[in-house]
Amino acid sequence: MSSVALIDYGMGNLHSVAKAIEHAASAGTRVTVTADPAEVARADRVVFPGVGAIRDCIGGMQTLGLDEAVRRAAESRPLLAVCVGMQALMDFSEENDGTSCLGIIPGRVLAFESHMPAPVPGASLKIPHMGWNQVHHVSDHYMWRDIAQDSRFYFVHSYYVEPAGADVIAASTAYPVPFTSAIARDNVFAVQFHPEKSQHDGLQLYANFLAWNI
Repeated sequence: MSSVALIDYGMGNLHSVAKAIEHAASAGTRVTVTADPAEVARADRVVFPGVGAIRDCIGGMQTLGLDEAVRRAAESRPLLAVCVGMQALMDFSEENDGTSCLGIIPGRVLAFESHMPAPVPGASLKIPHMGWNQVHHVSDHYMWRDIAQDSRFYFVHSYYVEPAGADVIAASTAYPVPFTSAIARDNVFAVQFHPEKSQHDGLQLYANFLAWNI
């Protein structure tokens, strides 16, 4: 039996994420929502979702010992990080007046409000970036299997990732200029959008993750 650990650091209801993964899973796959680092260590695959503010995310993980569990998973097994989970992989975030993150992928997290231009002169950029937007693949990664180029996924975020190296960028999205909406390195894949809210293509992404052999 294959096992998937869905990390719960106490910041939100993960029911919809768990149900989406279960829907995408084949028979014989066990999906467990857990705050136990030992359970994360035993799982074949790890999903690291993220909700809320980055400081609360990192603080909750450190309190439970899940920060080290994610670092170990990133060294050895398929790891999928989602939304704030993707941002938490970076070195540093501008959110909450500056927050140190997990340092798994070199890079930083920036505020749209401070760094993105307005769509037209004199207008303001709507923050958060919320709703459906296109995801443009910039790498031929297995996780994009059966997902068409420029498919639309559902976003809700006010901060975006800027990796230190372009080699980890797996997809970009324009708002209004392109930002990194997916990253990939070895056995780690991360997305800024919410697959569980993205209908068919989101379920396909979860199915691809469950079938992804490193």
